[in-house]
Amino acid sequence: MDAIRAFLEEEGYGDQFHPTYTRMVPAHHVTEIHLVGCPDPNPTYIRFFDPPRGVHPADLDVIGERYVHALRAAISRWLDSVPPTAPLGVLFSGGLDSGTTLLLVHDTLIARGETAQRLKAFTLAVDGGGTDVGQARSFLAATNLAFLGEEVDVPASAIDPVGAVGIIEDYKPLDVECAAMNVALLRGIRARYPEWRYLLDGDGGDENLKDYPIEENAELTIRSVVNNLMLYQEGWGVEAIKHSLTYSGGLSRGCVRGFAPARHFGFTSFSPNTVPSVVAVAEGIPFADLTQGSHDRLYALKGEILSRGVRRVLGREMPVYPKCRFQHGAASAEVAADHFAPDPSAYRATFEGLFRRAG
Repeated sequence: MDAIRAFLEEEGYGDQFHPTYTRMVPAHHVTEIHLVGCPDPNPTYIRFFDPPRGVHPADLDVIGERYVHALRAAISRWLDSVPPTAPLGVLFSGGLDSGTTLLLVHDTLIARGETAQRLKAFTLAVDGGGTDVGQARSFLAATNLAFLGEEVDVPASAIDPVGAVGIIEDYKPLDVECAAMNVALLRGIRARYPEWRYLLDGDGGDENLKDYPIEENAELTIRSVVNNLMLYQEGWGVEAIKHSLTYSGGLSRGCVRGFAPARHFGFTSFSPNTVPSVVAVAEGIPFADLTQGSHDRLYALKGEILSRGVRRVLGREMPVYPKCRFQHGAASAEVAADHFAPDPSAYRATFEGLFRRAG
């Protein structure tokens, strides 16, 4: 948004800018915009990615192997684009997604004949940390990778959700809170390593394997989660009445929580979970058959799929810990309560204020 505003100001049309006039390009669509004069029509969206759903057998070993193979292939292709001696960092909590990513990057480097000494696992600890620090240590010890771990300790004052709103240009509470933690972590890494560029994370793993608590969203049912194409990746879809005119939905909108802070601090970030070939494997999972309407079965799937896949692809046993959001694991509950707004509308007011002051 700030780039659009700056361009309009350079051209002498700054008074025509408003954030609600902008449009976020939704994932997996080509966006066509026709500027024909006032009033310009809404963009049109043409889907280019429509993976078949539920095509895998209901065998968790087979599904896990296919999914982790796809992740490994995506990581290998990404490594082909990175200078062979460049340092690599994984934003690491010890959870399933960052853990799988770390193991795959490490073992793929070894298989390629490259040194794993260029790899680090960065874990955020706010005022000594929440549960992530102990979980990360435990994961690294269990996988004999303790030498990769590096904890980034920051004071609670480093958590700045207001600043995060400006960086991600959004106001959804969970994304703002996650971005605020990301900003603190990346600022800490940048202070230690001024030249570091390449980072990986596990963003998108929860969306692919549908690992979000349905009970927290009154609009969701397990049927809507398992039966709608890429619901968590795209939201309700560009043709739905619930779809925002300004923003796209799901991770298509939420990915700014990782991308924007990384760009802000001069990093190039990558998550293998967002690669279409990986998403396609995930969409091929027969979620409805595997869960039979059970929330508990759905929530257990991710750990089963990833741990079995890592076992079959890498020959490793991977620890599985309870799910915890980044903003809840990197700091204590008290720190989170002190720094995150109890009223979600506060972030929207902050967002609107940024552009109101600029105008």
